[in-house]
Amino acid sequence: MHLELQTTDLRQARAFYEGLCGWPEERIESGAGSYHALDLGRGVGGGMVERGTNRSLWLPYVEVGDVAAATERARGLGASVLLEPREGPAGWRSVVTEPAGAEIAFWQPKTRKERR
Repeated sequence: MHLELQTTDLRQARAFYEGLCGWPEERIESGAGSYHALDLGRGVGGGMVERGTNRSLWLPYVEVGDVAAATERARGLGASVLLEPREGPAGWRSVVTEPAGAEIAFWQPKTRKERR
């Protein structure tokens, strides 16, 4: 499980969660900007990223064996697809909104061989 805070104000969010939870962070630079990785404890990873969204939200990432199949299964159950399956350096992801409006992301990590 991975939880990602997509925030409209990264500086404020970092200060708030550092004061509230004391979460250690690691800044990771990528082609799309910086990402602040978090260790949320007990094997749960997380991160913070600034996005130009209407509101800040926590987005859960759930690991699946096939991100395209999970996305299509969600669509078949009435979900709207916000982000079609997309490849990144470490794997593939997609984001869907279930019929009542909650968002969830699917994550399929690359194997070490695929990352090369």
